[in-house]
Amino acid sequence: MAFMEKPPAGKVLLDDTVPLTAAVEASQSLQSHTEYIIRVQRGISAENSWQIVRRYSDFDLLNNSLQITGLSLPLPPKKLIGNMDREFIAERQRGLQNYLNVIMANHVLSNCELLKKFLDPNNYSANYTEIALQQVSMFFRSEPKWEVVEPLKDIGWRIRKKYFLMKIKNQPKERLVLSWADLGPDKYLSDKDFQCLIKLLPSCVHPYIYRVTFATASESSALLIRTFNEKGTLKDLIYKAKPKDPFLKKYCNPKKTQGLELQQIKTYGRQILEVLKFLHDKGFPYGHLHAANVMLDGNTCRLLDLENSLLGLPSFYRSYFTQFRKINTLESVDVHCFGHLLYEMTYGRPPDSVPVDSFPPASSLAVVAVLESTLSCEACKNGMPTVSRLLQMPLFSDVLLTTSEKPQFKIPTKLKEALRIAKECIEKRLTEEQKQIHQHRRLTRAQSHHGSEEERKRRKILARKKSKRSAVENSEEQPVKHSNSNNSAGSGASSPLTSPSSPTPPSTAEHAPL
Repeated sequence: MAFMEKPPAGKVLLDDTVPLTAAVEASQSLQSHTEYIIRVQRGISAENSWQIVRRYSDFDLLNNSLQITGLSLPLPPKKLIGNMDREFIAERQRGLQNYLNVIMANHVLSNCELLKKFLDPNNYSANYTEIALQQVSMFFRSEPKWEVVEPLKDIGWRIRKKYFLMKIKNQPKERLVLSWADLGPDKYLSDKDFQCLIKLLPSCVHPYIYRVTFATASESSALLIRTFNEKGTLKDLIYKAKPKDPFLKKYCNPKKTQGLELQQIKTYGRQILEVLKFLHDKGFPYGHLHAANVMLDGNTCRLLDLENSLLGLPSFYRSYFTQFRKINTLESVDVHCFGHLLYEMTYGRPPDSVPVDSFPPASSLAVVAVLESTLSCEACKNGMPTVSRLLQMPLFSDVLLTTSEKPQFKIPTKLKEALRIAKECIEKRLTEEQKQIHQHRRLTRAQSHHGSEEERKRRKILARKKSKRSAVENSEEQPVKHSNSNNSAGSGASSPLTSPSSPTPPSTAEHAPL
C-alpha cells in the first residue's frame, strides 16, 4: 500500500475505546474437548453483538500473552482427567466468565490488542505493525536521509499507532522516534485541511510542547518524527519504567510507583495548564491528556501528540467521560483528564474508579481541592471548571515559570474555521454517545428495580390489598342490587335487568318469519 494511497472505500473507522463485554453463554462437548460459546457486545446496543467459539486452549494462549503484565489473572487451572464431566464444565464456564470479567474491568487490559483480537477477530485481524512498516518504507523512498533503527514494539496503548526508532544517515548518533497512525472515528477535517494542519505542526513553538521535527500525511494516515528522549514520559517517571518497554509491561502492574513531591506537582501542573490554555485560546482541539503524553525534558513538561485530534483518534480516558453528560466539550475533557493526571502525580497510581468518593491524604489540601473540582461526584455531575479557574486555585497561582521561549503557532484563518467545525462534530458525537449511555443506564436501573425481590414483594402486597378492596366492594353491592330488584318488581317495571357484561337478548322482531 503506497503512503499516499486513499483509504479503502466504505472503510469502517471503529472507536477502539468503546468497551467490549463478553458473556460465556453455553458450552458444547465434542469428542476430545469442550468449546465455549461467548456472546460479545460492543458498547450498550445489544444489536451490536456477535458470537465466538473458544476452547480452553485459546484462553490459555491469551493468558500466556498477558503474562508480560505481571498480573496474576484468575484463569481456571488445567485438568487432564475428568475434564468432560458436566459439573466440571459448568464450574469451568463460571471460572472463564470471571476471568474475562477481571480483564475487562482493567482499563489498560480492556483496550489492549491481545483482548480485542481474542473477542473481535473480524475487526482486529490486521497486522498494524506490518501496515505501518509498508507506509514508512514508501515514505523513505522520497526521503532517503532517514533510516529505521528498530521498531519500538507496543510502547503505546493504541492498536493503530506504531513507533520506530530512527536516525539520520549523516548524524548516526542522534536518535529520533517516528510515529505512524491510522485515521480514527472523529476525523472530520477534509483531506486537504487535514494534510495542511499535520504539516503545520513542526512550526508550533511553545516551551511546554514537545517539538515535531517532521510531519506529513496522506488521506488515510499521518507520520511524524520527534527527537527520542532517553528519560521518557511523566508516566515513566511515576512508574519508574524504561521508555522502550511495552506499554503493558510498564504500566499494568508496576513493582514500584511513587507520587511526586509537592513542588514537582505544582510546577508540572502549572506548565501543563499553561499549554492547555494556549491551545484552547488558539482554537486547537486536544483532548488527549494523560501522563504518557507528557514528555519530561529536565524539569520541564512538554505535551505530546497534538496530531491525535486531527487524525480523529479517541481519548485514552473516553470510556470514563462518556458517562458524564456535563463533560461535553473538548475543553472540559482536557480539564477532566488533567484531574486523572494530577491524581497519578499525587498518589503514584490512577484512581480505582471515577468519580472518586473520597481522596486519600495528600501532601497538601490544595491538591485535594483541585482533585475534587475535577474527579468528585459533584464535579462530574455539575461540570468541570475552566483551565483559567484551575490556574487561579492556590495550588498553582503562586508558581513562577521562567522561560525565554516565546510561544508561536500561526494557524491560517481558513484552517481555524475548519478546526472549529471539526471540533463541533467531535463534541456532537460525544454528546450523542453520552445521551445513549444515559438512557440505557436509566432503562437498566428501571428494569433492575422492577425485577428486584423487594419490588416483587411490594407488587404482591399491593395486589392483595386491591383484591381485598374489590371483595369488600362486591359484598357491599350485593344487598343494594337485591333491594333494587325488589323495588323494580314492585313498581311493575317491564324491562329486565342486565349486567354490563351480559349480551343483550336479541329482539323477537329480528327473528319473526317474513
